[in-house]
Amino acid sequence: MLQAKANKNRIMSNQRQSSIGRRRLLQTSASLFGGALFSRKADANPEPRIQNVNTSSSPSKLRITDLRIANVRKPGPSPCAIVRLDTNQGVYGLGEVRDGASPTYALFLKSRLLGENPLNITFLFEKIKQFGGGARQAGGVVAIEEALWDIAGKVYGVPIYQMLGGKFRDKIRLYADTVESKDVKVYAQRLKARKEEMGLTWLKMDLGIDMVSDTPGTVTGPSGLSQWEQTNLAHPFLASEVTDKGIEMLVAYVAAAREAVGMEIPLSMDHLGHLGVNSIIRLGKAYEPYNLSWMEDVIPWQYTELLQHITNESPTPILTGEDIYLKEGFATLCRSHAVSKIHPDISTSGGILETHKIGDMAMEYGVPMAMHYAGLPIGAFASVHCAAATENFLACENHSLDVPWWQDLVEGVEKPIINKGFIAVPDKPGLGITLNEDAVKAHLVPGSGFFEPTPEWDKEHSWDRLWSMVPPRTASVAAG
Repeated sequence: MLQAKANKNRIMSNQRQSSIGRRRLLQTSASLFGGALFSRKADANPEPRIQNVNTSSSPSKLRITDLRIANVRKPGPSPCAIVRLDTNQGVYGLGEVRDGASPTYALFLKSRLLGENPLNITFLFEKIKQFGGGARQAGGVVAIEEALWDIAGKVYGVPIYQMLGGKFRDKIRLYADTVESKDVKVYAQRLKARKEEMGLTWLKMDLGIDMVSDTPGTVTGPSGLSQWEQTNLAHPFLASEVTDKGIEMLVAYVAAAREAVGMEIPLSMDHLGHLGVNSIIRLGKAYEPYNLSWMEDVIPWQYTELLQHITNESPTPILTGEDIYLKEGFATLCRSHAVSKIHPDISTSGGILETHKIGDMAMEYGVPMAMHYAGLPIGAFASVHCAAATENFLACENHSLDVPWWQDLVEGVEKPIINKGFIAVPDKPGLGITLNEDAVKAHLVPGSGFFEPTPEWDKEHSWDRLWSMVPPRTASVAAG
């Protein structure tokens, strides 16, 4: 009886405490709610309070006001162009038109961007992606896409990789080509220096039939080809085949390289030359003892069934992709397992998000993804953010290890940018970099300006819709 009475008292006490707690909670909530109403009324600010947003920015009212370029020279025949997208709120974004692509590819898109909200990245990409194309023709579309992501990251105060879903890695592995030498031992030592002096953990060597063709009996092919034939005909149509003697000489380069760097480090191969399918398969078999990571771009990527045949016959993995625009071409290759690995270049494939989508798609088919890149730090860091957020990423190419001023073009990141074969993923908003204007100006293409006004491109216009449409009706026709 006494125990029952004690239990009843405890229950009543708990109920009273619960009631008091609820009253206090309601009083506190009412106070907070009233304070919030009062604060909102006092602020009279129609924009939502989003944490970490650039306080000088009002996202829904952000608009693109200008597009300008700076042409920067680089080693090799073609410059790169830095694209800057300006907005009405002082936030700007940077992108890069890769080497070999005219900045006009970006400039003529300016009129399609002015007045748009740069945070609508997918909307704007869909609006302009039809003006891209394979190889270098995507340069303008991609530079704009990169700049849009840079703006978005700055506005919301987060790095680009975070907007792609976060990162899988804190630093991005690089690989790089190595200056060739027809002296087998010299070439091998240059590869060794890449590993031991620069700290690279992935190597690449260019090894084509031009390395041995001066020796009689190494290459079979018709003489007297015109410049047009040599430049424009795809590999299967040049009738060039490598002989047993030629294969023996090429294998000697790979054997010397492996002796110098060891079997542990990945070693890739590019620029085999315009060879027939059978010669490529024979080379793939000859290189098997040296465990190459891949042979790159052995024939044009469009020949899916031929690539599939080569991949099935060659024990050396086959890779391609630096000339492919948008994910559909990659999907065809991955779905049929025509290659062992893919290799998009962010400046060609469609930009940051498209390349991330390509990686995710390839992952579904069990295909790893390396990345190609051969430009300035702007595009390199766009690649870094994409690689950080893409699960099946292997390594990203960099062609500027021997360019002393390359890293001087940007600030705000760890230096050296390339550190023991890696680039650290920046955690600052957007791309995470700012331009060193003095350094950029010092390396401009002679005669070009530094982000000069481009009003001549403000009103470029055409009917861009990709399907037929009825022309807009005039008022007089409508009235009739």
